[in-house]
Amino acid sequence: MIEQHLKESIAAIRQYTNLTPKFGLILGSGLGDFADTLDERVAVSTKDIPHFPHSTVSGHKGFLVFGKVENVPVVAVQGRTHFYEGHGIDKVSYVVRVMAEMGVQILMVTNAAGGTNPLYKPGDLMIINDQINWLFANPLFGRVVDGEQRWPDMNHAYDPELISVIEEVGLDMNIPLRKGTLMVSSGPTYETAAEVRMIQKLGGDAASMSTVPEVIVARARGIRVAGISCITNPGTGLSSEPLSHEEVTEIAGQVKSKFQRLVKEAIVRMDARN
Repeated sequence: MIEQHLKESIAAIRQYTNLTPKFGLILGSGLGDFADTLDERVAVSTKDIPHFPHSTVSGHKGFLVFGKVENVPVVAVQGRTHFYEGHGIDKVSYVVRVMAEMGVQILMVTNAAGGTNPLYKPGDLMIINDQINWLFANPLFGRVVDGEQRWPDMNHAYDPELISVIEEVGLDMNIPLRKGTLMVSSGPTYETAAEVRMIQKLGGDAASMSTVPEVIVARARGIRVAGISCITNPGTGLSSEPLSHEEVTEIAGQVKSKFQRLVKEAIVRMDARN
């Protein structure tokens, strides 16, 4: 069934563009404006794509945006869907299956995340070097989808060579970068102070409510992955201030310029080496 759905989704997309993207970008809360910077931009509303889940979260617009970054063909997701919205775990990662069918070879995932590492501060950018799946769900559960592995290896889920490129760009552009492990739970509540302490003990440097399902499907499809978290707030218990989605999008907006410069240059250099 999902194979037929993918064919119908791609047929709908092809009414708007014939671009074959090499890079896929999934843009997190407050980071979606990057898609508006693409050259030769074509935005396709997810409402016009059959079987495609729709985002209901403020700050997630609901478009697949096709275009180029200095002649590198890309597709960017403006409006990812989340498990906590009530979508099945397979729907949350559906966009990656669409990307794979369209030819994407490298996926860059981004998100807004709370810093559970006490050294992190709002506005930091963290290269994701590993993940902890605390969703208690996996998008590969059930029948094997055509083109996917039954037991994908999650060692180096985030590609070391791509991580090195991002680190290099950060140094060259004088953009300070953290590097750490992302722990993802279902949400939609923010973590309690006790849960933040648990995340720290389990080795998590940042906490989010997205990203893991997409990365799992990408690896099952043989797509290489890089990831960047925007640290928008300290985890509960590390600050006396209450958390809010407005704060998350506000901080993400404040780092928009350096985030966009980092991602653009990283794409150009990754393309040159792959």
